[in-house]
Amino acid sequence: MGTRYRGTESEKRVLDAYIALMRAAEGVTARAHAHLAAKDLTIGQFGALEALFHVGPMRPGDLSRKLLRSPGNMTVVLKNLETRGLIKRETREDDRRCSIVALTQKGADLVRSVFPRHVRALGMEFDALTAAERDQLAAIARKLAGRRNPAGPVE
Repeated sequence: MGTRYRGTESEKRVLDAYIALMRAAEGVTARAHAHLAAKDLTIGQFGALEALFHVGPMRPGDLSRKLLRSPGNMTVVLKNLETRGLIKRETREDDRRCSIVALTQKGADLVRSVFPRHVRALGMEFDALTAAERDQLAAIARKLAGRRNPAGPVE
């Protein structure tokens, strides 16, 4: 089902593409992350754990930007993970105002146990596409992600 907007053909095509993109992303995300509920993890919590596992310790602000989360949301996510003993925050010796977030052993063990199933779930989602289509999708997504609006915000 496309847009019901009565604009120009170009506007309707843009809206149709956007709606299709968002529905696909939301659907894949919901299905591929459904297994996290069994481990009492939200998508944001899993994203933080996974980033810390694969990238290593980092500042909360860097983690927030990496995961495209607001600093306020990241604070809540990290607080909940810390309460569960999955992460720890350490103050830097050279700058007491700055903290570094790192996985605990318990957090690393959880990621190791959950991540293989996550990869399988994503694989099942992307089995709908050929290898060439996956490559094309990735290229298109990178093109959209890297785009800057030279005119600034639309008013």
